[in-house]
Amino acid sequence: MKAQFKHLATMTENGQRMAKFYEAAFGMKGLKPDSTPADTTVNVKSKPRAYTLSDGYVGFNFNSRKPGRPAALDHFGIEVEDTEATCNRIRDKYPKIKILKRPSNRPFAAIGTHDPAGNIFDLSQRNMENRRGLYAADGWSAQRYIDHFVLRVLDPPAIARFYQDIFELEDEEKASEDPNFYLTDGRVTMVISAWDITNFKDTGIERPSMDHVGFKVESIDAVKKDLAKLEDSDPSSAAKPVGVGPEGEARLALLATCRYGKFHLSDPDCVFIDIHE
Repeated sequence: MKAQFKHLATMTENGQRMAKFYEAAFGMKGLKPDSTPADTTVNVKSKPRAYTLSDGYVGFNFNSRKPGRPAALDHFGIEVEDTEATCNRIRDKYPKIKILKRPSNRPFAAIGTHDPAGNIFDLSQRNMENRRGLYAADGWSAQRYIDHFVLRVLDPPAIARFYQDIFELEDEEKASEDPNFYLTDGRVTMVISAWDITNFKDTGIERPSMDHVGFKVESIDAVKKDLAKLEDSDPSSAAKPVGVGPEGEARLALLATCRYGKFHLSDPDCVFIDIHE
């Protein structure tokens, strides 16, 4: 089994609101214990630690934000055939990188580590005992699904080489003048793009990090209609517009450099999203 991108995670103060947005906009679902799509998110308690949805392939975790943690895309998760072998490969090829075993109550990750730029990711494997709920489920797929996410880093070639060395992800074809790297597991593509402080001269400076998440959809117009319905029924859970004002226009121009996105928006916590058909 080759490496697969299996979850993304964001920090939020209102996981329920975030889950409602992604359910309405993209048809993501929580799963019942029998692994069938459910109408409510998992981990529903009076004060949940996190909400988790899935598109049938990638889980999206909305983790409870703690003091000092920004409301933003936080990390991603990779599933491998053998975590021990993967960790040994990291230790051999990148000895400065540390590896941290995670608590057993995390159903989607057993190990936390990072790339040479400090981008954090989790490691798991299919048969681990702590995998449960939607992270142990197969057999369904949403019509609208996560198909890419973007990392902005200072040294894209070095970071792309790390993920190729460790996970043997495939290179997608690109134009010769395109400076980005596109590493795919066959369904989800990680775009590794250059971070350059001068790109932020007309807007607020954002540090190197995960930049946005992208969805492939059957119809952009249909998504827009669902977003309008959500705004009418619950404005607090609605999408936030991007490109408003001079600073917004500058940030939208940077977001639009992603070759995939045809329509751009943000979720209720201002996490950037792009979509394409």
